[in-house]
Order: sequence, then C-alpha cells, then structure tokens
Amino acid sequence: MITADIPDFGRLELHHLVTDYNGTLALDGILHAGVPARLKELARDLTIHVITADTFGLARKQLADLPVRLTIIPAENQAFAKLQYVEKLGAKSVVAVGNGRNDRKMFGAVALSVALIQEEGLARAALFEADLVSTSIQDALDLLANPERIKATLRS
Repeated sequence: MITADIPDFGRLELHHLVTDYNGTLALDGILHAGVPARLKELARDLTIHVITADTFGLARKQLADLPVRLTIIPAENQAFAKLQYVEKLGAKSVVAVGNGRNDRKMFGAVALSVALIQEEGLARAALFEADLVSTSIQDALDLLANPERIKATLRS
C-alpha cells in the first residue's frame, strides 16, 4: 500500500495501480524503456492491473514476465469497461494512469489519476478528469515510488 496525507486533497491509501497499455506503458505495442524495472519495484506496494484493447496485439508477450494482471477488453465501450473494473477493485483504493479518452470515466472515479502526454498525445476528456499530468510514464511511476512528490503537487 502507498499512503499520503495531502492537505486540502485528502488521504490516499492506494492498493491498486490500474493502467492502460498503448500510449501509456507502451508505444506501438512495445514497452517504454525503464517500465519493467519500475513495475517490478511498485509491485512490492501495489497490485498492478493493465487493462487494454491491445491494439497491436503485443501486450501479453511484452508483459509476460512482469508482476501485472492483464485484462484485454473489447474495442467497444472501453470507458465503461474501465470504470466497472476500478469500481470492482474499490475505486478509492486505486491510482489510474492513462492518456486516452477511454480513461476519462475511470479517472473521475479513482482516488488519484495521472494523465500522460507522450508520443500518442493526451485526450482532452482525460486531461479534464486527471488529478496530475506527467510527460512520461517513467516520471508517473516514479511519483508513486515517492509519494511526497504527489503531496507537493496536489496540496493547496
């Protein structure tokens, strides 16, 4: 579990990381450099869930040796599927990371949401629901490894 007491934001008690795959952990189906090591480190404190439509068909292979729970969802109604997924986990114990329009509903429900602006860009709808924005998955995962950074950004 990762915890943080953030003035005027609230207490975070995070048990789960839910992340998209393409555009978030990966570009064109291939994991970004440094992601596997960071996921292994975070798996000590969080259960890691990857939920994706797997556009490039590489998620299962790329994540095979990593401590993650992979869920492949249909191309239709992805925003609703992701929302249902985090609700089943207990949304207020979830940190979510993503960049797509299909992440917006999930972002609005979870305890902490991190939107990414990387090579694929960031959907405006996801941006408006996010608590934080990062310019790389490496930086976003490093925020979770050092919750004082989250506190410094979100306190008011």
